[in-house]
Amino acid sequence: MASLNVGNLGDYLREQRRNAQLSLRQLADAAGVSNPYLSQIERGLRKPSAEVLQQVAKALRISAETLYVRAGILDAERDGEERLREGATRAVILADPSLNERQKQVLLQIYESFRKENGFGADEADGSDDDVDAGPRRTAG
Repeated sequence: MASLNVGNLGDYLREQRRNAQLSLRQLADAAGVSNPYLSQIERGLRKPSAEVLQQVAKALRISAETLYVRAGILDAERDGEERLREGATRAVILADPSLNERQKQVLLQIYESFRKENGFGADEADGSDDDVDAGPRRTAG
């Protein structure tokens, strides 16, 4: 039988897919995996590779790291709670049906700029082309 983490991953994926208003088949097509395989992941019968999780995350427009943690690939404590919070915040913004795509992207850019201003890195900015390489803006004077 599947491990607890894989079941947790499947429940989470199903919830994110439904929030994105995608059918199992639509998500499978968008992620480039088979419909039966994605179904098995959602039911906790299969443990997907990091590559498959990355494809699914991209199709759902959520943080791949969040899926890695849920699948037990990354240790949540080792990688820091702030990364989980960042991924969850991004997922909530992207899943909000009351916002259009432009509004979601603007909100994500504002969120990322606040994180940078407060000294948190932007190493996972999906497609953000504004000075992602700039480190924290803390100066002594």
